[in-house]
Amino acid sequence: MSSIAKIRRRGFLQASAATGLVVGFHVPFLQEAQAQAASAPEVNAWVVVRPDDTIVIRIARSEMGQGTLTGLAQLVAEELEANWSRVTWEYPTPGQNLARKRVWGDFFTAGSQGLRRSQEYVRKGGAQARMMLVQAAANEWKVPVAECRAAASVVTHGPSGRTLTYGHLAPAAGKLEPPADVVLKDPKDWKIAGKRLARLDTPDKVNGKQVYGIDVNLPGMMNAAIKDCPVFGGKLKSFNEAAIRNRPGVKKVVRVGDSAVAVVADTWWRAKTALDALPIEWDYGPNAKESSASVAAMLKAGLDAPEAAVGNSNGDVKAAFASAARVVEAVYSYPHQNHVTMEPQNATVLWKPDRCEAWTPTQNGESALAALSEAAGVPLAQCEVHKLHLGGGFGRRAAQHDWLVQAVAIAREMPGTPVKLIWSREEDMLHGRFHPVTQCKLRAAVDGQGNVTALHMRISGQSILAAVFPQNVQNGKDPLVFQGLNSPGPEASIGYSFPNLLIDHAMRNPPVPPGFWRGVNLNQNTIYLECFLDEVAAATRQDPLALRRKLMADHPKHLAVLNAVAERAGWGRPAPDVNGMKVYRGLAQTMGFGSYVAACAEVSVSNDGELRIHRIVAATDPGHAVNPQQIEAQVEGSFAYGLSGALFGECTLKDGRMEQTNFDTYPVVHMRHMPRVETVVMPSGGFWGGVGEPTIAVAAPAVLNAIYAATGKRIRDLPVKNQSLKRA
Repeated sequence: MSSIAKIRRRGFLQASAATGLVVGFHVPFLQEAQAQAASAPEVNAWVVVRPDDTIVIRIARSEMGQGTLTGLAQLVAEELEANWSRVTWEYPTPGQNLARKRVWGDFFTAGSQGLRRSQEYVRKGGAQARMMLVQAAANEWKVPVAECRAAASVVTHGPSGRTLTYGHLAPAAGKLEPPADVVLKDPKDWKIAGKRLARLDTPDKVNGKQVYGIDVNLPGMMNAAIKDCPVFGGKLKSFNEAAIRNRPGVKKVVRVGDSAVAVVADTWWRAKTALDALPIEWDYGPNAKESSASVAAMLKAGLDAPEAAVGNSNGDVKAAFASAARVVEAVYSYPHQNHVTMEPQNATVLWKPDRCEAWTPTQNGESALAALSEAAGVPLAQCEVHKLHLGGGFGRRAAQHDWLVQAVAIAREMPGTPVKLIWSREEDMLHGRFHPVTQCKLRAAVDGQGNVTALHMRISGQSILAAVFPQNVQNGKDPLVFQGLNSPGPEASIGYSFPNLLIDHAMRNPPVPPGFWRGVNLNQNTIYLECFLDEVAAATRQDPLALRRKLMADHPKHLAVLNAVAERAGWGRPAPDVNGMKVYRGLAQTMGFGSYVAACAEVSVSNDGELRIHRIVAATDPGHAVNPQQIEAQVEGSFAYGLSGALFGECTLKDGRMEQTNFDTYPVVHMRHMPRVETVVMPSGGFWGGVGEPTIAVAAPAVLNAIYAATGKRIRDLPVKNQSLKRA
């Protein structure tokens, strides 16, 4: 009788690479990594140089596929004058950061700010380390430091030609006082930053060496599966532990908080199948009758409510509408959406009364450490979070760590035993933190010459801050609601000037918990404004690009990216047919997360209503481009994410719970749906913007405007899958 060994995917890849057999993974309690680091001299907090001249750059931000790790390493290596071929990286831990008085600064990785919010101090860290290494060489040679220069991890004494490597100099350099005055390079002089360099994390992902949270395997580890009440706001009433007590591998059944129950077993599958067999009685609570229809009715009422928080205004909107030659009006809506990270939520926790450690994917290591300490009942100084690469973040793992708190509660029932909690895909779908649901009524006052004299946007819907950071809501106003619609400034500003303007928000919060979904409120706001401006252009018989240009005269950076995509796409000339199908174009632009972005989409729609998106041209001005190749990859990835949301992304509420439970009911784009993406990277300098999220926002409206050009049908309610594009 033959047997088949159970080999994990990454284990198989490792085995293939080594022409041997490797089964499973073991992640130590970081003693091995710490021992290796201890043997290599630290020049400063950011730079460790090993005796073999390997340079270890410490990265405080989280890596979740966006490339921040490599971009930050490039910035440090640039100022360090490092040999890039010898550069590697490591994560410091939040506990180490706390013990060293936050020497690495902010661990928060969201809002497309991994580089832009830390670029200055990481560059200074690299420059300080270089100056210390040069000083150490000058001290050894007993020459003036001005006679020494660094390049490619070597310090050279100009007059004599003598050289010393960073690996040789590091022990002495680390003992020097860091210089107080540091001059950073002008970006025009960059040799490492600004270049299309391969990512540092790619090899380990390809050969299977990279360990994600879901892969963690500690000695003696148990596994846990969990179910929370499927109705938002419901509670756990009872469960019959005796029914599964004797199932193979089951160790424990644990009540978790007021609303969840977990099963602990020797393998996750045994825990999960036992949990599925566990008789559970729920108290569904007050929201058991809520539905998408009831939520939509609540939001609709807010469109004309007398009270609303003003986000942006100028002029006299009421008077402008009273004297308008005509008024163009439309109502749009945007649904709840799920993050659907490919790696479900998970955490491994080892709890003892005087020490608690966790291994988990997180976008905010310091927030995770605080959540761990509070849930564990153990002081911060006696807790540690070991960050791992994330199998997707998209904002889900940034502000809230509900899965980690659950894992701690389970681990406390098994002191001294590591417990790994993994959410099933169904649990992840039912208990995500959802993109907020909103509706928007837009009204434009137009004079006899077709000029827009006033615009009123009334947004009705959910506030993320009211649920996550209520202290940041002031006088009923959530400032994040107005992303992309703010007054001119460095963040999320509107790209048009209207003589009279009013943008306000009627807050309406359904029981569905909201969260920061990649791109956040910039997504729907860009759809609302950019699609409505196309409606105004059609109503006044103006070219959509010409109308925008008139309104953007005082917004040169917005206009520059819009002009760039129009020129690259060939706006004003017929698009070439594809397989005999006529192709139509649509435009969109916005500003968010510090960057200016625009897109031009090319689509065709068959007589039967089949949509094909053939090409999207994107332009982005992030101020500075640290790695243009990564920016292009981010734009492509953001379009995949944005188009998934636009075409398919919708979470619907029935009987107080989400109806979508897996990818069969919540599809994402396939390769056959993806257009060719052409990216124009056009950094104008003078500011630092993000690249991971801004372009998501222009994908949907550019496509929707192209669909209108192709069919004459205006889609105001997403996703597109719910709309018929068949020609009448």
